[in-house]
This record gives sequence, C-alpha cells and structure tokens, in this order.
Amino acid sequence: MINLRSIKTQLAAYLVLLALWLAFQDRGFSFLISGAVCLVAAVVTEAAFLYFKTKKWQVTESAVIAGAIVGYVASSDEAWWKLALAAAFTIVLKHAVRWRNKHIFNPAALGLFVAVLALGVSLQWKGTYLWYLTAPCGVYLAWKMRKLEILAGYAGVSLLLFGAQALLQGVSLLNIFGYFSYFYIFIMVIEPKTTPASRIGKYVFGAGLAGLIFLLNASDFSVEVELLSLLAMNAAVPLLNRSFTQQGGPA
Repeated sequence: MINLRSIKTQLAAYLVLLALWLAFQDRGFSFLISGAVCLVAAVVTEAAFLYFKTKKWQVTESAVIAGAIVGYVASSDEAWWKLALAAAFTIVLKHAVRWRNKHIFNPAALGLFVAVLALGVSLQWKGTYLWYLTAPCGVYLAWKMRKLEILAGYAGVSLLLFGAQALLQGVSLLNIFGYFSYFYIFIMVIEPKTTPASRIGKYVFGAGLAGLIFLLNASDFSVEVELLSLLAMNAAVPLLNRSFTQQGGPA
C-alpha cells in the first residue's frame, strides 16, 4: 500500500510529475522514454538483489528515485543500453560499496560518475535551472529530512565565493544565480543516508561541497565537477559524524 506521508513516496511522485511536465513543455517524448529506461533498469536490478536475499520480489521507492534521477541527469540522446547500465550501476554499487552495512556514496551520483568514466555517458541535467520548480520542493524535502543546514552551508559559501568572483570580473551579482545546478542542489545533495547527522556536520558538508565545486571549476577541472565533489564529501561523512557528534551530538 502506498504511504503518501512517506518522504520517499513524495519525492518519487514529484520526480515523475516533473518529468511529465518537462516532456509536455518540450513537446517531445525522448526524455520520457530515456527516463523510463533508467527507472525500469534500476527497479529490476534492485528487485533482483532483494530477491536473492529474501526470495521475494519487491519494488522499492529508493530504486524508483535512483532510476528517475539517473534519467534526469544522463543525456536522452545516449543509447538505451548505456542508460540502462548507468541505472544498474547505481543499484549495484549501492549494494557493493558499503561501510558498516551502510552505503557511503550518493547512489545516483556514483552510478552516473562510473557510467561517465566507463561508458562515456554524457550528461544533460534536465530541468536543472528551473529553480522555481526545484527549490520549493527541495526546501520542503530538506526540512522534512532535517537537512536544511546543508542548504544553508552550501548557499552561504557559494554566494560568498561566486559573489567575490563576480565582483572581480566586473559582472552583475545576479549572474551568479545562473551558475547553480538547482536539481543537483535540491534533489541530490540532500540525500539523507549519505550526508552528516550532526547539525555542525551538515553545515560543514554543505559549505565544503560548495567550496570544492568552486575550486574545481576555477581550476578548469574537466571531469564532472558536481558529481565528483559530492562523492568526495560523501566519503568525508563518517569523519564529520565522528568529529562533530563527539562535540555535542547530532541536533
């Protein structure tokens, strides 16, 4: 039975409805088709893993969300089998790369990053600049998951660094809002299981992520900066939890 109060159910529904709206806006079905390929591949791969463990077939909300995110980020022009493998990588690596029986990295970010490196998959970040659609949902999700501190840390450092850069370059400060990948920030960055538990840790995570993205972009780093930065900060989460929990515990 579907639990509409579940944050996972709400996020899955949002991702599906946003995909339908974007397809209607673009008057094309290529995005919906590629997204469906990713979603089905993720769901089937997850179901196979769970069947091996429990001998029961299951469709999980986590797999739907992961597959949908891959469908948004990976280019619709890629071959269907590359898209399917990118989604499958997401699930396989979630189960394979673990620490103390928990996955370390944002599943979609890791699956996409591996697909970029191994298969040469190109990314499109569909709808990522539609802040008026992603920001309200993202703030709501972050509030429900107690991750608003991540958004605050990210926003503060991003505005500081990109604002200083804009001033040095003599361009309008308003231009910095065009640098932000809103789908990335409000959907991927706040994933609850791969981000810190403590209040200070969450601020540090968001601030560190923004700083790393800025530095890599400033150095003309050529490999998917957003994904790599998120994975790097995910890897630091155990240290952040240990360090700041000892200094006052999670909030």
